[in-house]
Amino acid sequence: MNITLCQSCPLGQSAFRGQLEQALIAAGLQAQVTGVDCMSGCARPSTIAFRSAGKTAYLFGDLAADDLPGLVAFARLYAQTTDGNFADARVLGGLRAKAIARIPGDSAANGR
Repeated sequence: MNITLCQSCPLGQSAFRGQLEQALIAAGLQAQVTGVDCMSGCARPSTIAFRSAGKTAYLFGDLAADDLPGLVAFARLYAQTTDGNFADARVLGGLRAKAIARIPGDSAANGR
């Protein structure tokens, strides 16, 4: 799983990236957390994206440091899916209102 954090946003300019990495490790999740200069989510900063090959990708915004537990919970659920999709968006918890985009994965990789 690849997690990308916008470094131009307030959250990306804090120690959040390291905190997220440590929380993912503590949860037993394997993910690469990287930062990029700008994710163009300026209308809803701070932004973060979750991607995995062949899976639907997710972009979240309006994040704060207290969203860390929700992001780790999402990462766990996302890792458990075969295609990155959820039958019910309520599993996203508080992140449901912070979802900016759901980007379909490669349909060939999903067997469709």
